[in-house]
Amino acid sequence: MSGTGRLTATLGARTQRLVYGEQDVPALVRELEETGTVDLAHLVMLVRQDLLPRKAAAGLLRHITRLRAEGFAPLHRLPAPRGAYLMYETHLIDTLGVESGGKLHTGRSRNDLKATTTAIRLRTTALDLLGELVRLQAVLLSRARASADQVMPVHTHFQAAMPTTYGHYLLGVACALDRDIAAVRHAADGLRRCPLGAGAVGGTDLPIDPVITAELLGFDAPVLHSIDAVASRDVALRLTAAAAGAALTLSRLGTDYQLWSSAEFGMLVFPDRLVGGSSAMPQKRNAFLLEHVRAKAGSAVGAWTAAAGMTKSTPFTNTIEVGTEAMSAVWPGLDATRDCVLLCQLLVSGARLVTGRAQDRAEEGFTLATTLANRLVRAGVPFRVAHHAVGDAVRAAVERGDTELRGIEEAVGASPGGVELGPAVRELTAGGGAGAFAPAFEATHRALAEHAAWRARWEGRIAAARHELDSAVREIIDDGGDR
Repeated sequence: MSGTGRLTATLGARTQRLVYGEQDVPALVRELEETGTVDLAHLVMLVRQDLLPRKAAAGLLRHITRLRAEGFAPLHRLPAPRGAYLMYETHLIDTLGVESGGKLHTGRSRNDLKATTTAIRLRTTALDLLGELVRLQAVLLSRARASADQVMPVHTHFQAAMPTTYGHYLLGVACALDRDIAAVRHAADGLRRCPLGAGAVGGTDLPIDPVITAELLGFDAPVLHSIDAVASRDVALRLTAAAAGAALTLSRLGTDYQLWSSAEFGMLVFPDRLVGGSSAMPQKRNAFLLEHVRAKAGSAVGAWTAAAGMTKSTPFTNTIEVGTEAMSAVWPGLDATRDCVLLCQLLVSGARLVTGRAQDRAEEGFTLATTLANRLVRAGVPFRVAHHAVGDAVRAAVERGDTELRGIEEAVGASPGGVELGPAVRELTAGGGAGAFAPAFEATHRALAEHAAWRARWEGRIAAARHELDSAVREIIDDGGDR
């Protein structure tokens, strides 16, 4: 079928490439695989609603199933002047005849079909990303527990501030990532409803049953509103924003790791497999993977910015700007976040604190100064007086070139007593300090388990729907007349 009824010509070859892109077999197969899945559910629904004879449906289901098994090989090099879907539908009509192939599109439009395949792809991507985020959170918690007693300085404004532990730092990243995971989950919840049935924009007067297709495709329910179904890609934007948030968190981890692994800090080391050398400088050990982590966070942020910019001020209906162009920016952003997460799994599991150097840095940075001031406060000295006295002692030590703080008792009439790094860190129990490691660890570990269970429940629901769809398809094929 070369025409569309009203239209008798198509775009020229160059314009086709601009609009639809170059023929990319993997991308074509992915698109048709998603479309084919929706087709199977749609055809089952049409049969159950007596909108399609079982024999015609059986022929379509049989042929679509065969194409899927073959990776859509017969379609790889077919011309697609009006896009992949119409090329695919034309193939079905040419192969099975218009009385069979021409009935596939009954009760739907490319608009609700595309919204549905987009939702399915987003759902798959979101669940995959969640799985990797949960694995990273598990790695962070595992390494945090293993290094809960490894003392190091925590920095503010790039200056040593207070003593903490490497485990406490990693647990803090895991806590922040927990909120990122919750944000991804919240965004993904918008993918529970199936757009199929909304038609081009206003629904349909054919007696279809969107509940059937929604359930067979693993959705909870059909959408409530036809215009919203085809106009909206806000879930994709929220998911991209949530993913970008996770990448931002990891980019900050990457910056700390880069600093701490430098020769100037010397507090962190990576195994040889996670660093690179130099083509000219034989002494170099470049933690270059961290630069990829930080850059990929930029890609994720840029993806959201691009997609939001293309969505802004578009009409609230089906539009190419939103459904095609904006979505083309979303996928690379989600992929960049996933890559960022995978790299951080390797880096966190491989990184090791150089404990001696880290403790030296904590001592050299006078990180016990606040502890000393607080000891004086316990002895009845006003905090501001104690603060100034310890500050004077630090200045004098720096001028002498050592780390011994002298003259505090004489300045305020009270002694802070001897203070050591390890015990001082264990006393930091209020306000979520390193001395209160266990409660924060246990709470975050419980959240990790709940995230994993939430994802498993949804994947189980999708797997059950897939089994139900396969059974329904086999039943129609087996009972659909001669092969």
